[in-house]
Amino acid sequence: MPTRLSTKGQLIIPKAIRDRHGWTSGIELEIKDHGDAVVIRRARPGPETTLEDLVGCAGYNGPARSLDEMAAAIERGVRERRRPR
Repeated sequence: MPTRLSTKGQLIIPKAIRDRHGWTSGIELEIKDHGDAVVIRRARPGPETTLEDLVGCAGYNGPARSLDEMAAAIERGVRERRRPR
């Protein structure tokens, strides 16, 4: 579906696409530039969450664990779940 960019930089999104996504007048859209493509999607409410925002939110107060220690703990948990009761 070709469309044309106006002299003001406005883009008409075809009605079929707006209807399919439930986009109505006044909706906020997010535009991401991926170099050779542009992605347009409904804007998410609030700021984007990063990993740094979440670090420490689980409430673990023990010593820092290595990746090997965490992998071993996951393996133990899997074995315990699979063990017949």
